[in-house]
Order: sequence, then C-alpha cells, then structure tokens
Amino acid sequence: MTGDIGIIGYGQSVYEKKTERSLMWFLADASRRALESAGMKMRDIDGLAVGSFELPPDNAVTLAEQFGISIGWAYMVTAGSGGPIPAVLNAIRAVEAGQAESVLVVVGDTYDVQGLFDMMDDLNGALRDYAAPHGFGGPNGLLAMVTSKHMNRFGTTAEQLGRICVDQRANAGLNDNALLRDPMTMDDYLSARPIADPLRLYDCVMACAGAEAVVIGPLDRVPGGHGVRVLSGYERHNHPPGETVPLEGGWTMFRDRLWNDAGMGPGDMQFLNAYDDYPIMVAIQLEDLGFCAKGDVGPYLDTLTMTHDGNLPLNTGGGQLSCGQSGMGGGLMLVTEACRQLRGEAGARQVEGARRGCVSGYGMVGYGHGLAASAAVLEVAS
Repeated sequence: MTGDIGIIGYGQSVYEKKTERSLMWFLADASRRALESAGMKMRDIDGLAVGSFELPPDNAVTLAEQFGISIGWAYMVTAGSGGPIPAVLNAIRAVEAGQAESVLVVVGDTYDVQGLFDMMDDLNGALRDYAAPHGFGGPNGLLAMVTSKHMNRFGTTAEQLGRICVDQRANAGLNDNALLRDPMTMDDYLSARPIADPLRLYDCVMACAGAEAVVIGPLDRVPGGHGVRVLSGYERHNHPPGETVPLEGGWTMFRDRLWNDAGMGPGDMQFLNAYDDYPIMVAIQLEDLGFCAKGDVGPYLDTLTMTHDGNLPLNTGGGQLSCGQSGMGGGLMLVTEACRQLRGEAGARQVEGARRGCVSGYGMVGYGHGLAASAAVLEVAS
C-alpha cells in the first residue's frame, strides 16, 4: 500500500443490546464520529463504502442520498465480516487512482439475538436451501464442530480457549461502550451454561446494534501521529474449497505476502485485533497468521497475557465477545480499535507505545465453513 494515503479518522457508534433506533441512525452516528476524528465535514466526502446485512435494498448510492453528498466512487461491502478490511484496502486504492479524494467506510447492523438467527437462515442460497430446512443451528452449531475437531485433533483445551474470553473481558471492563463489562474469572467461564457442546455461554457473541466507520484520505491532511498507514493487506475467500468444518482459513494463502510486504513479522506486532465471533476462530487466526504453528495454539495461549498490558494485547476494546457483535460491524471494529490504539486515544486500555498492529477479519458462513478471510498490518504515520 502507499505511504501517502491511509486512515485519517475513525468512529464507533454507541452500542445497544436492544434498540428502538434505526439502522440509519447508527450508520450516521459512527460516520459523524469518524468525520470529527478526521477534522472533516460530510460535504468533504466524495467516496462511500457501506456494509450491512440489513441495508438492502438500499446501497451505497442511496446512502449517499441519505447523507446528502455527491460521490464519485461507491462500494458495497461483501463477504460478511471478512469484507470490511478489504473495503478499507479498496478505498485506499480508489483515492490513489483519483476516483475520490476522501472515502467514508461505514459498516453496521441493528440485530438482536433472534434477528441474527433469522438472518443466518437466509444469509445465502446454500444455507437457505440446504441447511435451514434441516434444522441448521446457526453459527453456534457450526463453530461447536470446529472447536470439537480442533480439540480432538490437537489437544486444545477449554481452559486454553477460555483465556481468550477472560482476558478480553478484562479489556472490556475499561471500555465504556462495551456491553459486557463485569469481571469474568476462569471459573465463571467454565461453569457457564452449555450452548452447543463444547461451547458455553461466554464462547458465543451477543448480537447488538451498532456501527463503525473510518475515513480514508491523504495522511498529510491530519497532524502527525493521527494518521494510520496500511503497510499491507490481503483477502482470500472459499479456502479450502469444498471442505466442511476446516481447521484453517484463507489467511494461510497470503500470510507470507502480508508479512513480507509489511517488512515485519508476527513478533513485531504490539497488538492483534482478530475477529472473535468464537474463541476457536481467534485460535485459528493465531495459527494461520504465523503467530504459532498449526496445532500449537493451545500451548501458545498458555504463554500469553492478552490484556491491554500483556505480552500480546488481543482485541483491546473487549472484542465482539464482550463489546457485542453489531452484525457486519464487527469486521470494522477491528480497524477502529486499532486506530484508537495507534493514535494513543485508548485511555485506560492504551497499549503503551503502540505504533504497529495487525487486524484480521473473518465471515460469510457458507455450507460447513466460513468463506471469507482478510488481514492487514497497520502503523501510525509520524
């Protein structure tokens, strides 16, 4: 990626477990905060990318009408929560190509738990036609199989995966916008009611209403230390083809390029924001991105402290497991929280001296596996 174009503003809406507000309200709230962060007005935006499971039949063009702006570049986020990171990458390319001067990327949904389950039954043709009629249990059932398979093949334990949930909850306790902030111990995690064996209550995200936004533009438009440079980024979909309940994702296909382009490796990252719909997917991203070898994530987790002041800060705002899952917005929360850290604006959960980090997305459940994987390496622009 270029060193001249990057992320110059970010924003997160309020998060609500149940809401009477409209989707448009949340998209506008996140957008307003991102523009304020960039020192810009809506009229400065001439490119727009939007992602939302609920937005259709509206789209980026009709959202521009709602926002009262004229745009020269419009983009709809695909690939579920694996899509917001590629949206940021493509927005940077659009500015580089002169198709827009400043792009707003905004992603969000207003689901409650039942609304999320209803959406999953009709998410795509494969689920609608071949899974839902046979009692598809939603992502809980699918990721329970992934978790069980990883445990059986590699010896990964509930306690090891639980460390992800416990440490992220500690991070969420320092985030005023997180919906689940009460302290959680390992005993709390292990004694929680079962959902889909071996998953327990705190392994599963809570659907909520919310939105996330970033502004893409020339880095010299904001003061030093406020811009975020994207050093590298890739996406890969439907990997491995045709396999149900796989224990790897598309990250393995671009991992070496991701690190080579960035000129650094996993050991250089000061934090990781990995898509955390379930702890097993965080574990698989740790393996597939090269933080540890395939199958070694259990012992690797034993060496980690993943709180904001630990040796590998993970999802420093609490992630979806404690902050909440705003539908597709969870895929962009990875980026907004990274911007907050890199700009030194994370308050009590600030990673000391944070100057670089990795974000990793995942999403679009298909027939037997998540289809979309993405990742990027970010650094603060001096």
